[in-house]
Amino acid sequence: MQFICFSLCSLGEMESSNTDPDSDFEAQFESGRQRKRPVPVPKLPLKKLRRRAPVRPTSSPSPSQGTPRPASLPSPVRRGKQAQGIRAEDIYEAIRSGKSSTVTIVDEWIDSYKQDREAGLLVLINFITQCCGCKGVVTREMFDKMQNAEIISMLTKEFKEESVHYPLSSPGPQWKRFRTGLCELVRVLVFSCQNSLLYDDYLFNSLLSLLTGLSDSQVRAFRHTSTLLAMKLISAVVEVGVSVSTQLQTCQRLYDAESSKTPQDRATHRLEELQAVIKELLEHREEVTSLINATVRGVFVHRYRDRVPDIRAVCIQELGLWLRTDPENFLNDGYLKYLGWTLYDKQGVVRLQCVCALQALYQEKDFLGRLEFFASRFKERMLTMVFDKEPDVAVEVVNLLLFIQQHSDEGFQEEECAHVYSLVFASHRGLATAAGCFLYNKLKTVVSSEEQSNTISPRVAFFNVLITFFLQSECHDHCAYLVDSLWAVAGLELRDWETMTSLLLQKRLSNHEEVAILELMLCTIRHAAQATPPVGRVQGKRMLSIKDKKMQIQDKRRISSHFIPLMPQLLAKYSPDVDKVSLLLQVPLYFDLETYSSAKRLEKYLDLLLIQVCAVVEKHTDSSVLEACACLACALCSDAYTFSARANQAFSQLLDLLAECFNSYFNEVLQETADEEDMYSASMALKRIAAFSSARDLKGCELFEPCIQLLESGVESPILEKFMVPALKCVSFQLMWDKVTVLSSTPTEAEVLRLKKAARSVCSVSQRCLTSGQAEIRDQAFVLLCDLLLVYSAGSVRSQPALHTLALPPSDPLRSEMAAYLIDFIFTDPQDDQPDGDEEQEEKRIMAALQHKRNLLAGYCKLVIYGVLDLSAATDIFKHYYKYYKDFGDIIKETLSKSRQISPVQSAKTVCLCLQQLFSEALSTDSSREELGRIRDLAKKLALSFGIDLLRIRKPLVSLHTDGIRFAFRDHEEGRGQPPNLNFLEVLSEFSFKLIHQDRNQLASFLKAECPSASLSWRSLRMYQRSLEGGSLTRPREDEQQEEEELMAYRTPSLRSHSTSMAKRRKTSHQDLLSSTKGGTGLDSSSIHSNLPTPDFTSTVVMGLGGTLPPATASEEEEEEEGVRSALLSEDEFSNRPQMRKVRSKVRRQASYSLPSPAPNQSPPDLETHLTLMSLIEEDCVESEEEPQIEDFETSSEPDSSYTLPSTRHVFEDLFD
Repeated sequence: MQFICFSLCSLGEMESSNTDPDSDFEAQFESGRQRKRPVPVPKLPLKKLRRRAPVRPTSSPSPSQGTPRPASLPSPVRRGKQAQGIRAEDIYEAIRSGKSSTVTIVDEWIDSYKQDREAGLLVLINFITQCCGCKGVVTREMFDKMQNAEIISMLTKEFKEESVHYPLSSPGPQWKRFRTGLCELVRVLVFSCQNSLLYDDYLFNSLLSLLTGLSDSQVRAFRHTSTLLAMKLISAVVEVGVSVSTQLQTCQRLYDAESSKTPQDRATHRLEELQAVIKELLEHREEVTSLINATVRGVFVHRYRDRVPDIRAVCIQELGLWLRTDPENFLNDGYLKYLGWTLYDKQGVVRLQCVCALQALYQEKDFLGRLEFFASRFKERMLTMVFDKEPDVAVEVVNLLLFIQQHSDEGFQEEECAHVYSLVFASHRGLATAAGCFLYNKLKTVVSSEEQSNTISPRVAFFNVLITFFLQSECHDHCAYLVDSLWAVAGLELRDWETMTSLLLQKRLSNHEEVAILELMLCTIRHAAQATPPVGRVQGKRMLSIKDKKMQIQDKRRISSHFIPLMPQLLAKYSPDVDKVSLLLQVPLYFDLETYSSAKRLEKYLDLLLIQVCAVVEKHTDSSVLEACACLACALCSDAYTFSARANQAFSQLLDLLAECFNSYFNEVLQETADEEDMYSASMALKRIAAFSSARDLKGCELFEPCIQLLESGVESPILEKFMVPALKCVSFQLMWDKVTVLSSTPTEAEVLRLKKAARSVCSVSQRCLTSGQAEIRDQAFVLLCDLLLVYSAGSVRSQPALHTLALPPSDPLRSEMAAYLIDFIFTDPQDDQPDGDEEQEEKRIMAALQHKRNLLAGYCKLVIYGVLDLSAATDIFKHYYKYYKDFGDIIKETLSKSRQISPVQSAKTVCLCLQQLFSEALSTDSSREELGRIRDLAKKLALSFGIDLLRIRKPLVSLHTDGIRFAFRDHEEGRGQPPNLNFLEVLSEFSFKLIHQDRNQLASFLKAECPSASLSWRSLRMYQRSLEGGSLTRPREDEQQEEEELMAYRTPSLRSHSTSMAKRRKTSHQDLLSSTKGGTGLDSSSIHSNLPTPDFTSTVVMGLGGTLPPATASEEEEEEEGVRSALLSEDEFSNRPQMRKVRSKVRRQASYSLPSPAPNQSPPDLETHLTLMSLIEEDCVESEEEPQIEDFETSSEPDSSYTLPSTRHVFEDLFD
């Protein structure tokens, strides 16, 4: 039989226990041994499982053991009189290899334990020691004569770690399997001993006493491993306890039933047997209760707030298992409060385990009554966690709220649900999908209530509710994100295009509802036909499965068969409305267009569609409608379809009519004698033709020469300004079509020369348009120049010698004009433009203007990347990298990366030239130190973009420094004081931390050769020399502090807005004190942390330094760079123990000196003894052990939230396409 049932002591008693854990629990276990006798083994022993295979361990070291000891492979253990017993090494190797059955291992060890329980327990203790990664061994003499605290102390001294990793923290699948095997071993051990050894008052009491002591160790490996084992062991005991409680209740019912019988029918011997069994069960319950209470009080209560996140996560994970397995004893406010407190943990892995535990509880309806108080206390926290900075946590929180909404009667108020609704537009797809499930559940609830009150169909009610939500969400530009969020749970409803079209053809919808349902219909059609998420939610390249491809083909056929007959009707109804018809014209792009030729009855629908599209072109002049018509015309006129000739004929007739209309007014327009109506007719005809120029070759219309004449006249005449933009489009696309024709054929020399002359004339007139007073004209001219210079570049005709004369290199005046355009019209602040309209319209205008600027900048960057412009032309871009990082940072960063692929050295020289130009401008305007600070901030940003491979960037960095040094001492005359450009060395010092040791010495020699002899008193030079030297610990502290004050003195109050860079720079000055040339790392002061990285063997307590430096906030690149600096520290600093002691002692002295109001550090009497263990443990702080490590977690409801509505701006990959 299986026995366990226990009662829990109060939480106040658990938390009030502040005595030494080892002595307390050992005394308790010893008193238990004296009070109770061993329980005899039941008459029906547990049937042992069949052994699968003998244990055959291999000789492979753990990650912390380094080289394995030379030892022979152990032979398989045989049962019988000659059995030697299983060893700790055998168990460890079997678990690590994963090739042996866990049941077999446990059976082998139980047989050994029954022969000699002290020896068997010693084997288990040494196995635990090995699992911690410790090389120490507990001998029989130590086991007999020492207490647990003394044994742990000896093991700590003999740890001798050779790596920061131990088995539980080691990466790789092998060690993940080891963790799983270790947890399984504990579980099997408990279940194998549940009928006998679990109650022998020796094995598990002694084992838990040792684990409790190890869990309080300062060595992370001991603390982590013992906590995991103790928690897994108690989880298994709790499972056994539930089964025992059931047995106890059964026995009690049998006893009561037998007692209720009459004396004649009552079986006395049966009552005596049941009474004996109940008594035995009660004794076992008391024993198990003692084990659980001792472990909860000694391990869980302390370790759930451990400083190591993995340990806290283990505790919370097992607590959730206890609550779910034994709700009668654990599911109360005394234990639930630990989950509530841990919701505020700073580490995402701990919060994730807490939320997962709550999910399991809320899925059980029987638990809801016991969770009411918890929900009322922590509901606000759970609602704010949907904006958690860890996406995985936020996803699980939304799922938790969904469970609460589904299973609880009260649920959430509408205002509370609004927290989750907005996440359907989030850029993280997993979070958006979870929010879509929550929204769908709410929509179905509303639909159900509407069905009861109205007679409308469920699908119509669903679309009514969904459209209402979409209109009220005020995110009308992001319908594709809403559809993608709901697609997983509402795919059937969203594919109901029959209901959508029936609603559109009715007259019961308002104007806003019609636009909303049209946009919703278009997004669902696009999602079904393309089977790809919207922009911003694509995470890598995802290959469609065979099932998805099959579904995609079926959806595309359904779309075609349903919409082909209805498209002419829908276009005829909504053709007067610009917004609606522009949406409808995109629907045929997702048809299976072969369907038109599959049946003769469908050909008439093609003719009707062409008639409606031509009518839309003649009716509208809006650019979005005309572009949609041009895209549809391009698709229908493709040679891949048999009906393309009919489509070509229809659109050719349309364009001929438009060209005839334009030509009829051309002479009068050119002579400026046409009236206003004729001017309007001619300009609209040209605008419609320009819209189709990108989709079709319009050479037959012969509009190139008239457009050139219009452009040449329009530059001087403001009357012709309305013709400029369409004329620029026509000539630019015509030149591109001509280039395609030339490449695909064998042109004559005269044709090539004529095309080159036309291209030069277009570039000339476009250059003149760059200075136009109309923004639309100059922007279109800039786009035209970027495209033509790229299409007619030397690289585009390199493979065809006959076309080399077509190359169109930009002239120097054109380069200057385009560079000036960048500065005047792209790198400008939004507030420089005059606002027009209310706030909402102003915000939309600013976003549209920013998107337009990004497209223009990307076009210019392409010229640099593809070699049309020299790399030196990129200086006009790089100098704005810091100031406009938020708007154009991704584009400029990609340009930097591509330029280094072209020429690393030249790219570095360009960066230096960019800084030199900014410095010269500041010098010429006699700017203050504030401007120099901004240049240094830009230099720091550019330095971070060089990457982390210091060997690969050696040559570029050296060339950058040499150019900078020459510039700093340029135009210097002996005896005339310091050079005018000397302060540029301060800017150059921002790149020094990327240099390796050899290059520092080389540059120091070069600097000494360049600078004059009487220059040691120049502060900028001293600063640059220190950046090359990498700091020195031998320098007097007073001198360093004085130099630091001088370094920070020039900072004006206006520079304090750059808090990030200032904090980093102040941090660097502290790091200078700690850098050591002895280590030979080749890093300067800015690459050494102000406090050496703590090894992974850490403690729950904090070193008694009297305080810690506040972490400086840094940008994403700076954080990445700090990680690189830590990774580049020499391995000698961790493996060479004497050097480690020396550096650590200096760190402590420096920290206690530099921190404000430091607590007095008491030197230990035997410093060498303490320093021996310094790489394993940290010094104790008397009161810090009792301070909880959990602090309030800052949610992402602040402006820096990681979840924002998806942006409408294109990613830079699309811009460079």
